Amino acid sequence: MLRIANSSSPPMVSVVMPIRNEAKYIARSLNAVLMQDYPVDRFEVIVADGMSKDGTREIVQSFESRNSNVRLIDNPGKIVPTGLNAAIAQASGDIIARVDGHCEIAPDYLRRCVEHLMNDGVEGVGGSLETVGETSIAQAIAIAMSSPFGVGGSAFRTVVNKTMLVDTLAFPTYTRAIIERAGPFDEELVRNQDDEYNYRLRKSGAKILLAADVYCRYFSRSSLRSLWRQYFQYGYWKVRVMQKHPRQMRMRQSVPPLFVATLLVSLLLMPFSVAGRWILGLAAGSYMVANLGASIFLARKRGERLFPILVLAFLALHLAWGLGFLAGLIRFWNRWGDHENRPKLYQKQGARWGKGLNMRDEN
Repeated sequence: MLRIANSSSPPMVSVVMPIRNEAKYIARSLNAVLMQDYPVDRFEVIVADGMSKDGTREIVQSFESRNSNVRLIDNPGKIVPTGLNAAIAQASGDIIARVDGHCEIAPDYLRRCVEHLMNDGVEGVGGSLETVGETSIAQAIAIAMSSPFGVGGSAFRTVVNKTMLVDTLAFPTYTRAIIERAGPFDEELVRNQDDEYNYRLRKSGAKILLAADVYCRYFSRSSLRSLWRQYFQYGYWKVRVMQKHPRQMRMRQSVPPLFVATLLVSLLLMPFSVAGRWILGLAAGSYMVANLGASIFLARKRGERLFPILVLAFLALHLAWGLGFLAGLIRFWNRWGDHENRPKLYQKQGARWGKGLNMRDEN
């Protein structure tokens, strides 16, 4: 349970926002944070900008000039974990709330998170994501990202109106004490740093709560190409998380790479073996039956015009994650047993995998 020195006033909350090139959404995100029903003198907002080039910095600076509790700092590392570490290092709060530049938190978000941390015996808390899209393609992507067929058992994406302990959250709020115990975010991990960090927290005895009354809206990718790139990176960096923490891996996360590997091997065998053709047909056919079934079911509920995009969105989710994971196995073949945090490894040797990255990241 959270304990603070002066219990007569609400605990100080530091909202940390690692962002890069979020000019389209950052004003909405900051407005949502500043409109909290939490006492304005009891929370601060620290925006760590990854050297944006699209006008994001100027927008944040305009908020900084009008709000004494908003502060802009530089994140020369340009990725989420370096931004989080830089912001947390300057935070003064008893509670640290991570908010994304591509989401909008509810007006009571901070208050409810603080209540759970103070009363429920947990060290981390967050809510289910309502993933939304502003175009037909983005809407289909949002639906796919919120379905069990699309993302498996990821509770913060698929579970609503239920309070439960979970393995990880997208945009959690933590006690400072548990952050100090766990240490900084792993700056090698361009993606999946939340998975790794929450595993470390749970390993140290922390409890992480998905709360039914904590609400956050997240704006999905707007194109299948950007969705593919996002999930390829998730699969790719999941390999390093697995190498550092083998027990963090879940069975559902091995399905996409096994499926993609089966397709690739059967394609190679197909010219030389009848068995290769049978395996390819069985694997691809079974998947498409499942994909079409899930897409039809969701399209009937959410709009039949989304059906073809849903099929493609599911394909992008699964194939990109699986291919990314296999690419990670090849790229990091010599890193088994290496648990070190090596941020320079990405910058010097793996930068080509991260071209086009922005700061948008979730599990």
